[in-house]
Amino acid sequence: MRTLLGPRLGVGFNRLWAASAVSNLGDGVTMVAGPLLLLSVTDNPTLIAGGAIAGQVPWLLFGLVSGAYVDRLDRRRLIIVVNLVRAAALAVLTLTVATGHTTVPLIYAVIFLLGCAETAADTAAGALMPAVVAPEHLDRANARLGATFTVINQFAAKPFGAWLYGIAAAVPFGLDALTFVIAAALVAGLPPVPAAPPAPRRRLRTEIGEGLRWLWRHPVLRATAVAMGFANIVFCAAFAIFVLYARDRLGLSEVGYGLLLTAFAAGGLIGSLIAVPLTNRVGATAVLRADLVAETLVHATLAWTRSPLVAASALVLFSAHGMIWGITIATLRQRIVPPHLLGRVGSVYALLESGGAAAIGSLIGGLLAGIWGLTTPFWLASAAMAAIAAGAWRPLRHATALNQNPAAYADRPSPPL
Repeated sequence: MRTLLGPRLGVGFNRLWAASAVSNLGDGVTMVAGPLLLLSVTDNPTLIAGGAIAGQVPWLLFGLVSGAYVDRLDRRRLIIVVNLVRAAALAVLTLTVATGHTTVPLIYAVIFLLGCAETAADTAAGALMPAVVAPEHLDRANARLGATFTVINQFAAKPFGAWLYGIAAAVPFGLDALTFVIAAALVAGLPPVPAAPPAPRRRLRTEIGEGLRWLWRHPVLRATAVAMGFANIVFCAAFAIFVLYARDRLGLSEVGYGLLLTAFAAGGLIGSLIAVPLTNRVGATAVLRADLVAETLVHATLAWTRSPLVAASALVLFSAHGMIWGITIATLRQRIVPPHLLGRVGSVYALLESGGAAAIGSLIGGLLAGIWGLTTPFWLASAAMAAIAAGAWRPLRHATALNQNPAAYADRPSPPL
């Protein structure tokens, strides 16, 4: 708990933190209300699934482009503008829902626009963090953001969103629009960030390539990015059929399935509380390696067990390690990456985390489960994670040194493989 309560991180972080908390409330509400709204205008499974795809496609199309613009533009102003655009889009949706003029294409358009805006806002927020938080406190700042996401987005917002939708279908979307206006106002109050020295403007493709090359030449960050990309694919493959797994393998009812999912939120909160002290005690290298081993074991456990209690325990471990991994990697990246490249390098991570992994993994998982059974995707995920851990093991040996003294590596060649 001391990780979350102290020390004070300054007014700049507090405003960014509050903006994140408000946005997470709105996002969580819409995450529940959006599918319910689609279900109210169509019962076509393909069209309903299209809503999720509409939100993922922007990361594939514009994720890297957004990273380049984050490094070109004033990050604070970019977040403000993007949040106001999101508020306007949701206001339009709110009006159409309230007046009974909602259509599937309109919902798709709003989801797509929100996804496009998210590529810029999320990347800019991550890149802005080192400008408002001292390097030695970045881990605590990221832990607080992670805990806030878990408590508000996972625990509170989703049931709240379903309740609001039951009152009136337009209310959740109107609330989300309001949260983006509030978030924009909070970010507008951030202390001015020193401007970067002017640099000659180059072709967008050249600037994106510069970020990709820098990341690829850095063994530790390259290893974590590649590991995360493949890990997300196998995770989505395994969990694409999780509702069927819970019913047919674990014998759970709909209520039991919902309770099982709370294990994710519980694990995330635990991970946010222990990430910083754990990393300070054993080092980033040991933490990241243990995370990869933990995910390997979790997938194997879920493939083997028929016990809901064992499965819930595995999910708590999975979510805790995922939060610890995310906090550690975000801190490493913010400490190591040069300020003028933070947007582009961060966008690569965001693309691997939010881009095509869900679509690719879900397709693989569905096919495997349909042919060889519900546990096959979990066994495959465990084997794949073992291979990923083996490949990342050696490069990660430098993570502790980089995390403790990133300045020692500034403007020097990357550590050898």
